Amino acid sequence: MARIGKTIIDLHAIKDQWKRSLPGGLDPLAATADLRSSAFSPGAHLTEVADFGDNPGNLRLLSYVPPRVAPSPALVVVLHGCRQTASGYDIGSGWSELADAQGFVLCLPEQRSSNNPNNCFNWFQVGDIERERGEAASIRAMVEHMAVAHNVDRSRIFVTGLSAGGAMTSVMLATYPDVFAGGAIIAGLPYRSAVTVHGAFESMSRGDSRAAPDAAEAVRAASSHQGPWPRVSVWHGTADTTVTHDNAGAIIAQWAHLQGLSVAPAREELVDGQRHRVWTDAAGVDRIEEYVIQGLGHGTPLDAGTGETQFGVPGPYLLEAGISSTYRIAQFWGLISAEGSRTAPREAKRAAPREAPPRCEAVSVRSVQERAGQRADARGPAGLMAGVEDTIRKALRSAGLL
Repeated sequence: MARIGKTIIDLHAIKDQWKRSLPGGLDPLAATADLRSSAFSPGAHLTEVADFGDNPGNLRLLSYVPPRVAPSPALVVVLHGCRQTASGYDIGSGWSELADAQGFVLCLPEQRSSNNPNNCFNWFQVGDIERERGEAASIRAMVEHMAVAHNVDRSRIFVTGLSAGGAMTSVMLATYPDVFAGGAIIAGLPYRSAVTVHGAFESMSRGDSRAAPDAAEAVRAASSHQGPWPRVSVWHGTADTTVTHDNAGAIIAQWAHLQGLSVAPAREELVDGQRHRVWTDAAGVDRIEEYVIQGLGHGTPLDAGTGETQFGVPGPYLLEAGISSTYRIAQFWGLISAEGSRTAPREAKRAAPREAPPRCEAVSVRSVQERAGQRADARGPAGLMAGVEDTIRKALRSAGLL
């Protein structure tokens, strides 16, 4: 009960902090409402696997197997973000289109609203982020099922995700480094940057406060694995106001220190106009890469189109950036072969969103303040405070405290 009381106090403190820092007593829920909209319509291209083994995290498994599968194919685990579905994120990011071209198979875990009202993977709950426990164990069971069912090359198993899915990618890389050859964290957070609801708010808004040695030790303690460690690709937009860009640097510091890599990157270049940095080991092998997407808000970077390197469909949290994170991540992992050719996209997979949502781009402080002032004038003080209190209640429900 004491921990519940502290959480309530912390939430009220956060509410007061927001009120002081934003003119007009901005309602934080209203301020972000324009960034929320319906997910893509579910497609028929994914297959649900009901019985895949132990499922302590109570997750769903959806899979995608292309018409032409390579012998001993690679396996990619794709983790959606909050308020998304496995199908919607796959359509938007273009992973199954790339799987068609390259012949690998997809494992797409999906959160249940009974676990988290916002369909977020619980990357901040201790019972879900440790080896052989909760959601992490469920995803591991899914990987094993897919590996056996499709004769997967176990040296080519990878995981990627956006936001909460990106943070859960950090969890899977840390808890099962013996399973994954590499991972890609998009707008995510380092492993164990938070183990409480309050800690999740703090790390999302301010970044990971741990020193690199401490953060690296958390990964080392997550399993008995001694290396080699997975290769890590890190993506983040500079205008992300949901998960601060500082977390990208914290992820890199965590994994670089773990592997004894230099603090400074081995090389830096522009790829599709975006800053790309790479850290290499003593043998000159690329171990960590980072893409800094200038001006991008919270979402997965896309380069939509029909070209060989273009994949995905823009929508909520799936943002046109002139660079395909899906293609570049697969390239970093060594999944792109010259023989692979792009196939014509199926209409079922390219379905439009149920609604025509506003683009999830960065929102300027000025525009947010203007909208907040308009809402405050219309709702008055009582309505404004009701919105703030509703935000607190929603946070408590998300934490399972109500």
